[in-house]
Amino acid sequence: MTAPLTPRPQQPQHDPWQASGPAGAVPSHAHEHQEDGPGMRTELREAAVVTVALAVCGLLLGALWMWLAPQVPLIADAQAVYLKDTEGEQAVGVDGTFTLLGLAFGVVSAVAVFLWRKRGGVPLVVALAVGGLLGGLLAWRFGIWLGPTQDVAAHAKEVGKGVTFDAPLELKAKGALLAWPLAAMIVHLGLTGLFGPRDPDPYFDTHYPQDTPPAP
Repeated sequence: MTAPLTPRPQQPQHDPWQASGPAGAVPSHAHEHQEDGPGMRTELREAAVVTVALAVCGLLLGALWMWLAPQVPLIADAQAVYLKDTEGEQAVGVDGTFTLLGLAFGVVSAVAVFLWRKRGGVPLVVALAVGGLLGGLLAWRFGIWLGPTQDVAAHAKEVGKGVTFDAPLELKAKGALLAWPLAAMIVHLGLTGLFGPRDPDPYFDTHYPQDTPPAP
């Protein structure tokens, strides 16, 4: 009578596609993917800085608007104040100047923010939109404050009858306030899509692991 044969323990089959390392360990490239980005707190802090900086730049836009916008000539008589040139397009030029300056500031601010961080992100895009809108509002009010007085009657009385004087700055097309934020968002999104960092490809990482399997 012979003793029963003891079955040989089966060796676990090695999976060539499984990354080497201790059980439960995460591959190094997975850590890189998880740590991609500076973190939400840092992004919010940077967004706040961008918003404040763009709002302050509105002072420069307002000064340029007051300096570059065409003047609307007025003239007064004993009864009222009139436009000296009734067929002039100076009023349209005032709105157009503000719009063009807003577009230029939007492009410059978007390029500056992208060169500063060279990446996208919702907080930065929102900061460009909010900061550009605040900067446009501040530029509008600051330009009016720097320009001719808003009291047209007192100004006409001061210069006298028949003397030409400049009308106060007025932004009739309020949609021009959106030129800066829209240009900033569009340009920044375009730069991020063309030159920003690419997201990792999960399909490539699954089928082509970076870790080399050990020899059997």
